[in-house]
Amino acid sequence: MLDLESLGTRPDCAILTLGAVKFDPYTVDSFGDSLYHRIDVDEQLALGREVQEDTLAWWGQQAQDVREEALSEEGRVSLETLYRDLNRFCVGVTNIWCQGPAFDIVILENIYRQQGWPTPWQFWQIRDSRTLFGVHGDPREKGKAGLHNALEDCISQAQGVQEIYRRLKISKDR
Repeated sequence: MLDLESLGTRPDCAILTLGAVKFDPYTVDSFGDSLYHRIDVDEQLALGREVQEDTLAWWGQQAQDVREEALSEEGRVSLETLYRDLNRFCVGVTNIWCQGPAFDIVILENIYRQQGWPTPWQFWQIRDSRTLFGVHGDPREKGKAGLHNALEDCISQAQGVQEIYRRLKISKDR
C-alpha cells in the first residue's frame, strides 16, 4: 500500500511525504516492511513541481501535530533517495495498492517520468482500495488518529482491504 501527502492534487505537485507498507490482503493484520520518507520540497520546486494555494490553505486548517508531521523540514530526503528506496521496497511485490490510483500513482509516475526513471511497477499491478471500500463499505474507523500521516494512512487502508477480503471470504485459491 502506498500513500502520499502532497502540496497539491495535480500530477505535477510537490510531495511532502510517502508511506508504504507491505501486507497480505488474505491474512488479517499480517504486515511486512514499511517505508516512510519526508521528501525535499525545495528540490522538487527547483524542478518546477507545483504547490497549489488551495492545498496549502487546507494544510493550514489541519491539527497542529498533523501539519508539523507533514510540513517539518526535519529528515527530508532527496528524490534520488526516494527513488532508490522505493524501488528496493517494491522488489518482489505482486500488487501496488493505493487509495485511488488517480492520485498517488499518477503523482509518483509523473516524478519518475520527469526524472527519466522507470517505475518499479507495471500498470496491471495497480490496485485501488477506494473503489473496494466504495463497493463493499469502508471498514476503517472514522476520525482515526494518524489521519494524513502517509504511513499511518497506509496501515489503515491495508487493514481495510484485509477486512473486506475476510468478510468476502476471498482466499489466495480463489
